[in-house]
Amino acid sequence: MITKLARSFRAAFNGFKDVLVFEHTFRVMCVVGVLVIAAMFYFPTTRLEKAVLLVAVFMVLVLELVNSVVERIMDFVHKEHHPEVGEIKDLMASISLIVCCAAVAIGLTIFWPYIASFIL
Repeated sequence: MITKLARSFRAAFNGFKDVLVFEHTFRVMCVVGVLVIAAMFYFPTTRLEKAVLLVAVFMVLVLELVNSVVERIMDFVHKEHHPEVGEIKDLMASISLIVCCAAVAIGLTIFWPYIASFIL
């Protein structure tokens, strides 16, 4: 039981390492996520705001992982260029973009009063 659980964790960490090595966008999202989490503790955010920010950060990361998985599956299934594969990849990218825009909107809504106090 423990060895099976350990193997599962090892596989998950290997996948995480793989995406960090090969997916530039995911690395950028991780850096932005760390900055958001740091800002979340620097500014006097409420517990609810912290929870919303964490959900937004992890939704972006999860959807970027799903996007990477779909791209790899499509590349595996159709090694040559195929128009429908391109459409599927574009749709996945648009999902990631929409979630990123939502996360930015959430971040600005929560952090704007603190940012504005520095600027003004």
